[in-house]
Amino acid sequence: MATGSQAGSAKETLSRKDSIVSEKESQPGRPTDESRAVAERKLVHKLDARLLPVLTMLYLLSFLDRSNIGNAKLDGLTADLKMTQADYLNALTMYFLGYVLFEIPSNIVLKRLTPRLWLPTLMVVWGIVSTLMGLVHNYSGLMAVRFFLGATEAGLFPGVVYYLSCWYKRKEQHFRISIFFSAASLAGAFGGVLAYGIGKMTGVGHKSGWSWIFIIEGLATIVLASASYPLVYNYPDTATFLNAEEKQLLHERLVDDNDALSGETFQWHYVKRAFQDVTVWLYGFCFVGCSLPLYTLSLFLPTIINDLGYAAAEAQLLTVPPYFVATVLTFLTAYGSYYINRRAVFIIAGAILAIIGYIILITSATTGVQYFATFLCAGGIYPATAITLSWPANNVSGQLKRAVACALQISVGNGLGAIVGTQLYRYGPRFYLGHGFSIGYLCLAIAASSLNWYVLSKRNAAKEKEPQSAQYSLADADDKESRLRLGDEHPSWKFQL
Repeated sequence: MATGSQAGSAKETLSRKDSIVSEKESQPGRPTDESRAVAERKLVHKLDARLLPVLTMLYLLSFLDRSNIGNAKLDGLTADLKMTQADYLNALTMYFLGYVLFEIPSNIVLKRLTPRLWLPTLMVVWGIVSTLMGLVHNYSGLMAVRFFLGATEAGLFPGVVYYLSCWYKRKEQHFRISIFFSAASLAGAFGGVLAYGIGKMTGVGHKSGWSWIFIIEGLATIVLASASYPLVYNYPDTATFLNAEEKQLLHERLVDDNDALSGETFQWHYVKRAFQDVTVWLYGFCFVGCSLPLYTLSLFLPTIINDLGYAAAEAQLLTVPPYFVATVLTFLTAYGSYYINRRAVFIIAGAILAIIGYIILITSATTGVQYFATFLCAGGIYPATAITLSWPANNVSGQLKRAVACALQISVGNGLGAIVGTQLYRYGPRFYLGHGFSIGYLCLAIAASSLNWYVLSKRNAAKEKEPQSAQYSLADADDKESRLRLGDEHPSWKFQL
């Protein structure tokens, strides 16, 4: 507890700061609160226009290139390569093995290099790998290519989540990350339409339609990646699209809100700090619960709809409406979460909606009802996952700890969720085993997000009650060194619930 002299010192310090602020605000020529608010809105809109379109395009192509194997299966992939159902599931699993192994290393490399160099280069390489999938002639070749596709795509999502946290205030990051993630459901919609059209190219160049799905979409990735180098900016202090006044305003917005401009240098104890924080692991288990249904739905939805009795071409097109609904709900959920500044409650609500969808898939034998259930599954899973993936970016500080936390979340999620899920959808057409596991994992997401909600609430309450327990004096509240040293343990850092 603070002593009387400490409390008096703190009050004097705060009083001096208040008088300084009053003097500054009274100085002629200083912008008013209203004019500053207008300038901030213009700046945020400018950031949105410059950063989000290209980053969202990158993720759309990433998700398209990883999930188009589900469309290729309907166009004869397994038949041409003489693969069994078990072989096909192993090919899906191999992607996530590469993904998990390279997740954290890739984010550490991003921190040591630059986004402009690292992100588009990753995209070029995975575009090449994706194109090569259209040239494979046997099962072993497909397995090798899928592994390297996962390895090259591993760094994009956690890298961009960390990257956006360096530009936006904490409350603003969540909505932008959700918009970025909405590209996953858009990729599902585009993938169905593209697969329907490309599948008709069977025989062109003596290749099957499934080969052209990989080749055309892979080449498109390479072209767009090559064009994206000048469109990906590094960090705010080097942004050429901002003038000096805008850079100063951006600096002022971020300096007291998060650690984006702290100038943190690479030190291994920051990495260790991420692994020691229980909430980092809870973020990971939230994504474990979401990742299995997320990836199994994106990989198997064409097959699920095909097994309802629709022809392959019809099934490709019928994947579009559920993904469209998921995209709309992802936007609405992101806005609702931003508006009331809450995270866990939206994860829980999305998981419950998806659970209802899976229960219908298991219990109903009516084709129309089952197809309706896919809307509930997609409409619950994608919004819940978007909130889940943005949560550590909002709450973890400092920079390297956050970069590791974002990567660890996805590694744990894919390792315990996606890899398991790719082995479950082997007993069609009702897929009781896969749907049942999806329900169980969504219950895990509910439990992990609820527990994290409780833990973070307790931490906020402790900071309000006992600020001295955070290893620093109240008089040093705005000390940059203490903020850098303590990160999210700093008493002024409040966790978003």
